[in-house]
Amino acid sequence: MTRMAATRDGYGQALLDLADNPKVVVLEADLGKSTKSLHFRKAHPERTVSCGIGEQNMLLVGAGMAASGYIPFASTFAIFTERAFEQMRNGVARPNLAVHLCGSHGGTHTGTDGSSAQSIEDLAVFRTLPNVVVLHPCDDVSTRELTKQLASTTSPSYMRTARNKTPVMYDDAEDGTIVIGKGIELKGGTDVAIIACGVMVSESIKAAQALEAEGISASVIDMHTLKPLDGALIDSLVERCGALVTAEDHNIIGGLGSAVAEHLVANTFAPLEMVGVPDRFGESGQADEMLDLMNISAPYIANAARKAMSRK
Repeated sequence: MTRMAATRDGYGQALLDLADNPKVVVLEADLGKSTKSLHFRKAHPERTVSCGIGEQNMLLVGAGMAASGYIPFASTFAIFTERAFEQMRNGVARPNLAVHLCGSHGGTHTGTDGSSAQSIEDLAVFRTLPNVVVLHPCDDVSTRELTKQLASTTSPSYMRTARNKTPVMYDDAEDGTIVIGKGIELKGGTDVAIIACGVMVSESIKAAQALEAEGISASVIDMHTLKPLDGALIDSLVERCGALVTAEDHNIIGGLGSAVAEHLVANTFAPLEMVGVPDRFGESGQADEMLDLMNISAPYIANAARKAMSRK
């Protein structure tokens, strides 16, 4: 039976893994229990800063700590990170300070919290900022590994994690395949390539299995890093498959699909179909219900693959 886990748990565990480095500090905005930074707080209260319900303040405290030689990890809900956009822009990204911002409970898969708490634009918002690395891992194993790698980078970052459990895609991260800026081919294929991130990776695997039953060979890529995008991998997929699909629990505008499209028009072109939230706000419902309601679950990904192939 496939193990299920939430990506936010991988983030919390990574902070504990990093605790041996005395320069690592954690900042919270009253949501440590939900983002899972509470584990670090319990173990190392002297290196945890509680900023209360003050996301803007949290980002600038983090900027000051980064400028002083520390490695700050700040977290809150994805929707609340947007309250601190100006601080992320001018206080963190512009001076290129390595503050690592984690937004949990992103996307419509958040479910019952409803549209006011379902950030469908966070990846687009932070992707527009120069210097900022943007990540959306698919499981707890990759989240843990990517978070640990952030501590060694010199750039600011934004990572989206999720509350609800999804299938675990990786057994471990010891073989070195999970690297910031490098997509991972989870399933090989020659007819069409499905490039996904976050909770949509497991849905894309389901779609590829359904397509395989029809004789269609679909590759599935975990594109956990939206910025910097793995353009070399995309180019190789264009050459091998000749048709692409992107899948994301995010507005169809500005996220993974847009990033791939931007690369294609500047390099080797191929038909591209984008599966994502159709430029609308979400609703309150169960996680799986939301994927169906937004037309982004496995059957919709499979349909997009068929359409992309028809455009070759």
